[in-house]
Amino acid sequence: MFDTTTTALLRAVLDEVCETVSHREIEARTHVASKILEAATRGEVSPDSLRQVGRDALSRAPTMWR
Repeated sequence: MFDTTTTALLRAVLDEVCETVSHREIEARTHVASKILEAATRGEVSPDSLRQVGRDALSRAPTMWR
C-alpha cells in the first residue's frame, strides 16, 4: 500500500508517539497505529501531521492505555 519510505515514517512516528507506552500494551499501540494509518491513507504524510494525529489518538485513549 505504501512505499518503503512512507512505511518507515509511519513506524518511526508510532514508536515516537508511543515511547512511554509499554510494548505489552498492545491495545493502545494498535489504537494509535490505526489512527496514524487512517491519516496516511487520507494523504496526510508529513511527519508533524502524523505525530499530531498519533498524540491525539493517545490522549483520547482510556487512561489504562497510558
